[in-house]
Amino acid sequence: MWWFYAILSALFASLTAIFAKLGVANINSNLATGIRTVIVLIMIWSIVFARGEAKRINSLSQQGVIFLIISGIATGLSWLFYFKALQLGNVSQVAPVDKLSVALTIIMAVLFLGETLTLKTVIGAVLIVAGTLVLIIK
Repeated sequence: MWWFYAILSALFASLTAIFAKLGVANINSNLATGIRTVIVLIMIWSIVFARGEAKRINSLSQQGVIFLIISGIATGLSWLFYFKALQLGNVSQVAPVDKLSVALTIIMAVLFLGETLTLKTVIGAVLIVAGTLVLIIK
């Protein structure tokens, strides 16, 4: 069932790229990211409260909170750079290059999480890197 949510994630990520490109046309990319972040914040906390999940906040471990904070900082930086790239480049180039994160994540998952690297995963990562190079080399 994980793949269903991953496909939905990809679908909405692609819509994000299209709408973001249209949104940053006449606005500073940092301001655009700030506006988007507020919308995401309101949406997510509305879901958390509507589902009664906010009461679980006291059960979070200190380590979990630290990693979520670091993840949030990484997300914020990713969004800032993504919006700037969209402002300067074509969405058909920026979005696929942004997906180089998939290959980088595979490498980091092996190095830091001890995940197993399969031949299929290596081939997929190599193809992603190759595709990224095709898009950025002139």
